[in-house]
Amino acid sequence: MKKILFLSLILGISCSIGPKPIAYGEAGCHYCKMTIVDKQHAAQMVTKKGKVFNFDATECMLNHLKDIDQETIQIGLANDYNAPGKLIDVTEATFLISEGIPSPMGEYLTAFATKDAAQDGLDEHGGEIFTWEQLKEKFR
Repeated sequence: MKKILFLSLILGISCSIGPKPIAYGEAGCHYCKMTIVDKQHAAQMVTKKGKVFNFDATECMLNHLKDIDQETIQIGLANDYNAPGKLIDVTEATFLISEGIPSPMGEYLTAFATKDAAQDGLDEHGGEIFTWEQLKEKFR
């Protein structure tokens, strides 16, 4: 009985749907195949079936979205510029496109955890602020 309970617990944990740590310096971008090294601009997408796709930049994730059924996506995540390596939900993030903050693929796209943080980035570097929905429309 204990073995069955233990196996059930292990299976339940291993099959959970959610973000997974990105192996910076080792993992490759699903879209452009570059090695993911930038902890301020990486992104991740998790499908409703639990499959995880890593991206070296949010713009790669946006470009990948053009090629798939978006209804299959459970969650999209992007690194918070002010907390390198920390993934934040893209629907709650605020994005800044600013030539003052280069991103890996040259779109100058950066995610911030809060609108105030994005505004601080805008004040310092210039550019334009976007929500996730506005960004998806821009990259469509």
